Amino acid sequence: MTPKHPMSPSNTDGPVERAVAALAAGRAVVVADAADRENEGDLIAAAEHTTTELMAFFLRHGSGIVCTPMSDARANRLGLAPMVVHNTDNHSTAFTVSVDHVDTGTGISAADRARTVRSLCEPGLQPDELRRPGHVFPLRARPGGVAERPGHTEAAVELTRLAGCSEVAVITELMDDAGTPLSGSRLTEFATMHDLPFVTIEQLAEYLVTVPAGAPAGAPGLVGAAQPGGVRRTGIAEIPTRHGSFQAIAYQSETGEHEHLALVRGDLEQLHDLPEGVLTRIHSECLTGDVVGSLRCDCGAQLDAAIAALAAEPAGVLIYLRGQEGRGIGLGPKLCAYALQEAGLDTVDANRALGLPVDCRDYGVAAAILHHLGIRRVRLITNNGAKSAALSRHGVEVSSTVHHPPHVTADNVSYLQTKRDRMGHLLPATLPVPAEPDPIRLTPSNPSTSDDKPLINTVRKVAP
Repeated sequence: MTPKHPMSPSNTDGPVERAVAALAAGRAVVVADAADRENEGDLIAAAEHTTTELMAFFLRHGSGIVCTPMSDARANRLGLAPMVVHNTDNHSTAFTVSVDHVDTGTGISAADRARTVRSLCEPGLQPDELRRPGHVFPLRARPGGVAERPGHTEAAVELTRLAGCSEVAVITELMDDAGTPLSGSRLTEFATMHDLPFVTIEQLAEYLVTVPAGAPAGAPGLVGAAQPGGVRRTGIAEIPTRHGSFQAIAYQSETGEHEHLALVRGDLEQLHDLPEGVLTRIHSECLTGDVVGSLRCDCGAQLDAAIAALAAEPAGVLIYLRGQEGRGIGLGPKLCAYALQEAGLDTVDANRALGLPVDCRDYGVAAAILHHLGIRRVRLITNNGAKSAALSRHGVEVSSTVHHPPHVTADNVSYLQTKRDRMGHLLPATLPVPAEPDPIRLTPSNPSTSDDKPLINTVRKVAP
């Protein structure tokens, strides 16, 4: 029988609480991401508790690549420049230049790497105390945490923060003896064998958006801290639109720089009492489509149709996410991608040619807003399956999907075809360009369960 690992945890309540308590006590945990992401697991510990023994355990069971997630601010203070200028990693993992502490030998041994890892969380560490390159790989975590990017980097920083540690972690990807990454049940088996807490990033994200700010997570170091990934309401007013009146509620993420908008149709109490789920649209900011009326996309038409659809319902909500221009790359880079599209690239290859991710949006803030409104079950207006999966990861049940008929023009037909063929959006096999606007209506993804009746009244299409 395999003996318990010396970092074995004490028993507390849920998976997040157990993981946090273990980290606070100097132990390691196993953290898994989503099956539709990397579908892999990492060993994670707090940097300040990294002993030679623990590092040897990481090297014995991990990939051999030892990383240290930390905040942008910490990386900047230490002068840790990005490893590459243009990051084309599939998940935008933000590696910096690798380092060794100047007091180490070659830097490769377990003792040397443990020393380097511990140094990275020392308050007085100066940039010139690190050799570059080295054998430890710092990672920059997104400021919005797992609500912005549901990766191991952000999860490690979130967990060490909850544990009252320095917010610098050490991680490595778990591998078997044949060099294959562990996933699924093999991760839980490994955690059980070595008596380590097991937690998923989905569980962590749900914990962060549902537990009230300041609630203890089971770690002695967590006292009254605001929960990363949460939101606070910053303003509310009634807004008349040409489709009807809505309550407009502004939200500020606790960790992000952008304010977001929720347009609520009906009484807030009605949102809690709909067994089939609340009709919901999550719309990413698109200045060119929503404001200027660009015909390169159908964002403006989708936004208008969604507001009209909600106006025809007794209750519903539209969440307008700021800071997601160009699927998250920003306005300037989006315009650069447009220029490459004019030269013949599609939207996917244009982003990659610029060294940018194809889609780096995360919908954790949208889930946090829904939780704040008391909404746990939605009928989601979308053609993008990634939105449904993301909400589910963050604790919002998607009872059904309401497909958005595309607004096809001569200028955006190629873009829509790329979304369908290369990005998995549920769009028709043929996308004919109409001679003039036709009426459109939203239809459920499973019409057989709705007596083949339209979900809402016909909506007049308005050109973006």
